[in-house]
Amino acid sequence: MIMEASGMTDQVPKSTRRQFLENTGMGVGALALQWILAQETAQAIPPVLKSKPHNDLLPRHPQFEPRAKAMISLFQHGGPSHMDLTDPKPELSKYDGTEYSGDVQFSFVNEASKKLLGSPFQFQPHGECGTELSELLPHTAKVIDNICLIRSMHTGANGHEVSIRYFHGGIPAVLGRPTLGSWLTYALGSESQDLPAFMVLADPGGHPVDGATNWSNGFMPSMFQGTVLRPKEPRIFNLQPPKHLSGVYQRQNLDFLQTLNRQHLSSHPGEADLEARIASYELAAKMQTAASEALDISQETAATHTMYGLDNPETREYGTRCLLARRLVERGVRFVQLFHNGQPWDNHSSIKTGLASICRKTDQPVAALVADLRQRGMLDSTLVHWGGEIGRLPVTQDHGTAEKAGRDHNGQGFSIWMAGGGIRGGMTFGKTDDFGHHAIENVMTPNDFQATVMHLFGLDHQAVVFPHGNQQQIITANRPARVVNELIG
Repeated sequence: MIMEASGMTDQVPKSTRRQFLENTGMGVGALALQWILAQETAQAIPPVLKSKPHNDLLPRHPQFEPRAKAMISLFQHGGPSHMDLTDPKPELSKYDGTEYSGDVQFSFVNEASKKLLGSPFQFQPHGECGTELSELLPHTAKVIDNICLIRSMHTGANGHEVSIRYFHGGIPAVLGRPTLGSWLTYALGSESQDLPAFMVLADPGGHPVDGATNWSNGFMPSMFQGTVLRPKEPRIFNLQPPKHLSGVYQRQNLDFLQTLNRQHLSSHPGEADLEARIASYELAAKMQTAASEALDISQETAATHTMYGLDNPETREYGTRCLLARRLVERGVRFVQLFHNGQPWDNHSSIKTGLASICRKTDQPVAALVADLRQRGMLDSTLVHWGGEIGRLPVTQDHGTAEKAGRDHNGQGFSIWMAGGGIRGGMTFGKTDDFGHHAIENVMTPNDFQATVMHLFGLDHQAVVFPHGNQQQIITANRPARVVNELIG
């Protein structure tokens, strides 16, 4: 059901209750209604265990003491090249241009080569921890003592969609599963009564690879789906009512809706579907104020704007979204996810220039987010995730001049990082082989990542279930998964 702003006439035609709700202009649009319909008037209830499912976003107690209360996922579609960014490989550079002796699975066989490609970028240690990072990440280097760098991620598949769905939904390649944000909001509800619990900050250039699957609610009710903000102003259409419908007129409309709902409920006692919960629509007025305030970055200081790179055309757009993510979790939003248009980290060719370009766009805003959360005392309770679905191969693709060299897909070993929310900062975890092809030490799968995230939120990933069909579904889909306690401080 979508509500759009519309005019009013002196004569109100006879209509059904549904038609009235679809056509009456309250000014907050579909975004508000999606959230408001999910609200209930009851108090917080016990943790989500192996019990019947619920259809609301009431705040819920975790199963044990949580370290994290909110999460910001900075998903880097395409597969950032770990051996050029986060995982230095001297042996790869030493044998640059020679034939690789190992077996390689190529995605683009016609452009395949087994010639090793050493990184064209320099690495050096940073922070008190001494973690080595590429020269392409000078700002991330400044917050490296807050970061746990995982160098042993493994999906076992080289494709984008298969690995994206593994990270988000728990099973490689399978569609129709709830994503991590859906599971967290289902389990814990929302701490904000004025904003959606799961919000997606999209790229102005369009959606990422695999589209809305990235924030799908799967087999859960639609209230657990990510709510997408527009990537440019106005980020929410019709947030404010038209002048001729504001004030007393809006109050009269809300009162009329309450009357209709009371009549509906009296004839359907005990009904718990979305139609009955439209009685909570008055909360939309709160969202008109809360969302406008949360999305108004003009309230931030000039120093904050500069820190996020808003004064630089190259970093302004991603920096704005990182700043909005901080403002949203600051106001009680449970899960915020940022995506790119397409897959800008998919550097099959010209990696020297392409990788440098996407790093210039994202490095400063990402580091600013971590630093800003830390200085505001929010990093301890906010989990930040950075990473893509796969990495890159140690051999060259599109081999020719140095300017044309690129790398094909690699799901056998790659890097992501996490910060805050109970994660140990200033450490590296896991290891790939000397050429960065395979994870060989402390191998970590997306299911391990999901189980660890749930644990940080005070949840046992095996005890948070949603009945679907004849099975009790969980985030890891009963696949092997462990909480990686080595990452937790």
